[in-house]
This record gives sequence, C-alpha cells and structure tokens, in this order.
Amino acid sequence: QVQLVESGGGSVQTGGSLRLSCAASGHTFGSYVAGWFRQTPGQERDFVAGISRYGTLTRYADSVKGRFTISRDNAKNTVYLQMNSLKAEDTAVYYCAATSALEPTRTLTDYGYWGQGTQVTVSS
Repeated sequence: QVQLVESGGGSVQTGGSLRLSCAASGHTFGSYVAGWFRQTPGQERDFVAGISRYGTLTRYADSVKGRFTISRDNAKNTVYLQMNSLKAEDTAVYYCAATSALEPTRTLTDYGYWGQGTQVTVSS
C-alpha cells in the first residue's frame, strides 16, 4: 500500500501559477499510476490529470489541457501538478490518488489510495 500527502496549495489571482506536490510513502511509488482530482463543496470529485508509472503517458481533463502539466519523480517518491494560467473555475480542493491500473484512468473508483487534499483558490 501507499500513503499520499499533498502540498503546495494556496491562493492566487487569475492568470497565476501554482505547483502542487504529492509525496508518497509505503510501497514503491513507481508501482502505481498516479492522478489528480479536484472537488468543490456539494460536487463530485472530477478527474484533472493522470500519469503512467514512468511518466511516459499523461492524460488531462479538457478543461485543464494546455494549462496544467502532471509529472513525477519516482526517485523522490513525488508526483507534481504544475498549474499555469489559473482561472476562477479552477478553485477546488485538489487530491492526489494512486491506482494499480496499467494506464492513467479518469474513473474515481479505480483509485484505491488518496491524499487528504490541498485547497487551491483563484480570485480576481
């Protein structure tokens, strides 16, 4: 199993940038496909981005493609989400997740391991 902890959230103005980090411990992180989801109060968690075990395959929600970049450094047991050109609609709690699936999946229930979430707020 693996434990995940997100960090790097905060408040920024429209057009700004943030980089989220997800630190993993437990089982070898390179054994897991990783993904980012986000959620606002009263809403379901939505897929944001996913990355394969060695980082060669990535997938993005249409709403963030071209603005967000997911990456990973297995030597540091960390996955990142670089968020550029942020918009107000990007405001949410962002969650890191891991799955034993062979490819990045957009399906919430495919992910068995979750971090606690980190708040991202975009204003103005």
